[in-house]
Amino acid sequence: MSLLDDISTPIIAAPMAGGPSAPALVSAAASVGGLGFLASGTISAEQLSQDMQEVTAPRYGVNLFCPQQPYRDLGPLEALADSLAPILPTPGLPAVDYTMGWDAKFGVLIDAARAGHGPAVVSSTFGIFSPHEIDCLHSYGVEAWVTVTNERDAAVASGAGADALVVQGPEAGGHRSTWTVMEQPDTRPLSELVAAVYGVVPETPLVAAGGLSTPETVAEALTWPGVRAVSCGTAFLRCPEAGTSAANRALLARGEAEAVSTRAFSGRYARGLATAFTRSHPDLPPSYPHFNALLKPLRGEEDYAYCLAGENYREAREAPAAEVMQSLGKLTGSTR
Repeated sequence: MSLLDDISTPIIAAPMAGGPSAPALVSAAASVGGLGFLASGTISAEQLSQDMQEVTAPRYGVNLFCPQQPYRDLGPLEALADSLAPILPTPGLPAVDYTMGWDAKFGVLIDAARAGHGPAVVSSTFGIFSPHEIDCLHSYGVEAWVTVTNERDAAVASGAGADALVVQGPEAGGHRSTWTVMEQPDTRPLSELVAAVYGVVPETPLVAAGGLSTPETVAEALTWPGVRAVSCGTAFLRCPEAGTSAANRALLARGEAEAVSTRAFSGRYARGLATAFTRSHPDLPPSYPHFNALLKPLRGEEDYAYCLAGENYREAREAPAAEVMQSLGKLTGSTR
């Protein structure tokens, strides 16, 4: 039986890298029958190990960022860094780990599974697990989910043995999970993407993700073909259990900025609250993860803020995570 058949509330507190998906949020989501995810994309393997030990939920998920393809020519990125030198505290192009710590993080996941406190599911962003990794997860009773943004990637992931596909639409906050940094993301709305994916892989369970922040949109998404659960991230950003920074909480509460999709946050397409920098750099070239590291020292300044959130972020409210989860599911007859 799939994990998606065994959660009483078909709502997932989505993985949100950079702090929001704290162990307390993951545990709170599970306390009312949902499923929470730790986000390991921007933390060390050691921190992931600690976070897993702090989760009190009997079942939870972990998300991994897949390794990035190294750039063959760093010239354009070096030129970008040079052009930004006047605003940077440290000039030059920073060194990065293209692997995103994948092997070390996968290793601590397996260690946690052996020790009896590991995740029930591991999902991938920016790519797919190897066949060996899927077999390894399955050998410990852990499901492998893959985030997709088009039916082409969905077919590959399903064929590789993914237990479920997280179909991420353009409305979603955070990074768009294209499998390469170079490609332009699919702009079809989530409902159309889900229908297209289902048409290609009708046998694979789907999780709908992107812009689902009200009871009405959650209930509607659960009627789409193949959808067994919905993934909501932005709706939980203002919960006290979330690790959202005080600065970002203030920006979200003000609700003044437009939520835009641009490479100007990190060098990869991501949706977040527009800043003076994103407005003045609408055509930033593919440059992740170098650009993310380049701009990191300036994140504390509002002109360079890094508040990733979905297009309906103003619907998020300041309330306990369990209350938000129950509210989102109130029209679904969620206990099943």
